[in-house]
Amino acid sequence: MNVMAERCTGCGLCLKHCPMRAIKITARKARVDQDLCAECEVCYRVGVCTEDAFEPARELAWPRSIRSIFSNPLTEFKETGVTGRGTEEMKTNDVTGRFRSSMLGVCVDVGRPNVGATLKDVEVITRAVAPLGVEFEGKNPVTYVMRDRASGQLDPAVLSERVVSAVVEFTIPPEKLRGVLEALQAVAPVVDTVFSVGVICRMEDGDHVPALDQVRGWGDPDFAVGPHSKVNAGLGRPGSGPGE
Repeated sequence: MNVMAERCTGCGLCLKHCPMRAIKITARKARVDQDLCAECEVCYRVGVCTEDAFEPARELAWPRSIRSIFSNPLTEFKETGVTGRGTEEMKTNDVTGRFRSSMLGVCVDVGRPNVGATLKDVEVITRAVAPLGVEFEGKNPVTYVMRDRASGQLDPAVLSERVVSAVVEFTIPPEKLRGVLEALQAVAPVVDTVFSVGVICRMEDGDHVPALDQVRGWGDPDFAVGPHSKVNAGLGRPGSGPGE
C-alpha cells in the first residue's frame, strides 16, 4: 500500500484503521511503513480518506504477495481457490462433511490485529506439531508454502513476510490431542506473537463433546476452555458418502 503525497492532507483519520499500525504521520503527510504493512488494504477499503490518497499495489511480487493472501480476505490464493487465512471447512463441517467422528480438527490462529505475525512465527508452530504425525490441510495457504510437511518447514523465502494473522490447520486422531497441546504449550514462550487453539469434533448423542472432555481432563490451567464455540445446526448436510 502507498500514499499519494500530493493528495494527503495529514489529517490522521486513517491511523486507527490500520491493523498493523503501519501508517505514520511524518512532515504532515501519512506514510506507510512497508516493513510493517501486511497489504490487507483495510485503509483503502474502509474509504476513510476524504482525499482518496491510498493507492493499492497493482501487482505484488513474490514473496510479498503472500502478505495479501493471508491478510486481505478479498484476495484469492489461486493455487487453492481459498480466500483469506484458512479454509471454510473448520466452520462449515455440516455442509462439507470434512471431519468424521473418528478424528479431530485443530486450528492454531497465529497473530491478530495490532499484533500481527511473521511466517517465521508460524513455522515455529508447524515444526512443533509436525513430528506428531498430524495431517496438514492441503488447501490451507500455510500448508501450500511448506517445503516439507513431515518436518513442518516452510519455504525460507516467506519467513520474513508479515501478516495480520494466519491459521495452521490439521487433523489428528483423538488420542494425539494431548501431545499436540503439550507441543504448543512448549513453544508459546518463544513465538513472538499471540496464538489461540481451536479443536473441531463431531458431537455425540445429546450434547456430549468428546474433545471437551479431553481438554478438561488434562487439568492444565494454561489450556482453560474458553466460553465461546461454533456449533453447526446441520441445515445443510452433505449427501450420503463414506463414513456417513
